[in-house]
Amino acid sequence: MSLLGNIIWLICGGFFSGLGYIIGGLGTCLTIIGIPFGLQAIKIGFATMAPFGKQNIVVDNSSSLLRMIFNVLWLILFGWGIATAHLVSAGLLALTVIGLPFAYQHLKLIPLALFPFGRELK
Repeated sequence: MSLLGNIIWLICGGFFSGLGYIIGGLGTCLTIIGIPFGLQAIKIGFATMAPFGKQNIVVDNSSSLLRMIFNVLWLILFGWGIATAHLVSAGLLALTVIGLPFAYQHLKLIPLALFPFGRELK
């Protein structure tokens, strides 16, 4: 069932959304300071391409000081905008019964969009 959901997700915009994250991440990686943030954007891009059948997992040592600093910077610079876009998309999709599983996938991506350092979608 998750394969069918991922195929429909990709056709209905998930591919372009994930591709946007990946291209933005590659652009951010052009600077040395932006490399950690670019890698997280690329990670979110791949997670956005196929969210069905995956869970948001907190990795070991996710509360280290460096990850916490990077998460705060990410939240201020990028995270709130990405999370808001996922929240609005989830709200619009939840208006229809058919859109409910897709709305849930957007809600599942919000914690990853807010604090990507120390989280993965597996």
